[in-house]
Amino acid sequence: MKFLPALRLAALAAAALSLQPALAKDGDEGPWLVRVRALHLDSANKDGTGLGLGLSVNNKTFPELDISYFLAPNIAAELVLTYPQKHRLYSNGAEIGSLKHLPPTLTLQYHFNRTGGVRPYVGAGLNYTNFSSVKFAPAVQAALKPSIKHNSVGLAWQAGADIEISPGLSLNVDLKKVALKTTVYSGGAAVGKFKVDPTLASVGLGWRF
Repeated sequence: MKFLPALRLAALAAAALSLQPALAKDGDEGPWLVRVRALHLDSANKDGTGLGLGLSVNNKTFPELDISYFLAPNIAAELVLTYPQKHRLYSNGAEIGSLKHLPPTLTLQYHFNRTGGVRPYVGAGLNYTNFSSVKFAPAVQAALKPSIKHNSVGLAWQAGADIEISPGLSLNVDLKKVALKTTVYSGGAAVGKFKVDPTLASVGLGWRF
């Protein structure tokens, strides 16, 4: 099932939330932290097909929601969510099609300076991406009969900081690097990997309760 990795991410999040005895609150702060952020996706666009196609996808900015739960005063699990994002596909700068991707990411974070006005953190975890609505221009479809693998699972790393605005409200800045790739096929035969491997820079507001 194509959604099995996403279900596994959700199961991991549920398991984290079940660890109630491990929770230690910071003063009157609750264990939940919800952020709404504007995220910019900057793709590495590494074409490993060896066919000189120069494959790439466009960069874009879009909204995202993340939900964190503090398992201990300095340790939190974060689940990043958004809706399917549409990207244009290019070959050597010429548009050849489009696709959508849905990239939930689960990370485990360590938060420094947990009672200060500026609270930096680092994290690592897992990204699952599902590609859908893959379409190619008619001429490309006729000539190459292309397709791609629809699922990607890879590691994710992050660093960021929450800057207190008022009790329970903070400004957040966050930077992630995600390992994201797919296999490219032509006429049903694999011709190589296309690595998006995006850098994700975001800024937004967070509410702790």
